Amino acid sequence: MEDYKQEFIEFMVESEVLKFGSFTLKSGRQSPFFMNAGAYVTGSQLHRLGRYYARAIHQNFGDDFDIVFGPAYKGIPLSVVTAIAYSELYGKEVRYCSNRKEKKDHGEGGSLLGAELYDGAKVVMVEDVTTSGKSIDETYPLITSIADVQVQGLMVSLNRMEVGPSGQKAAIDEVSDKYGFPTASIVTMAEVTDYLYNRECQGRVVIDDDMKAAIDAYYAVYGAKE
Repeated sequence: MEDYKQEFIEFMVESEVLKFGSFTLKSGRQSPFFMNAGAYVTGSQLHRLGRYYARAIHQNFGDDFDIVFGPAYKGIPLSVVTAIAYSELYGKEVRYCSNRKEKKDHGEGGSLLGAELYDGAKVVMVEDVTTSGKSIDETYPLITSIADVQVQGLMVSLNRMEVGPSGQKAAIDEVSDKYGFPTASIVTMAEVTDYLYNRECQGRVVIDDDMKAAIDAYYAVYGAKE
């Protein structure tokens, strides 16, 4: 596993973005882990987060894109910090763009924040995590109705590797199949589990034998088949 992935896993735990225990998800599932990207709140955390996204995009999709698009609301800061990090790490100026939940009818108006979308623009989308693909189902038709853009890929921070609505593939893979663009994550939950199992992180072991058994049991029921 690449060093930046190991650093990112420790960063999630350190920032209390990734927690282990017993959590009731929006879906009603009882999960032994929970991720909340809203816990990235400080300047240094956001700076580091953008760099991890930029490195993962560079590795998985390359540099042939013009705009980083983040669906509202959590995707807004993600698109901003990723664009900043791309300039810092790779010397490439990319623009950020996000959608408004409510269309603005004064000032500059419109349904977008940041850069304008234009025909032929190459776009990378960023999200925190994809559990059902609902946000992409809303935003992909929106951006492609505004301009004839080319989506180069979707990057999320953590692939939970749980079945999506089809009941077979992970939600992030269902998005790829449905819309025809590649998807990737900074890390997968399998990588997180392998790295943290019986390893001290922030002065404690967060995945011990009992937690590993709980995670394995969870994926025996909800894990993606492919």
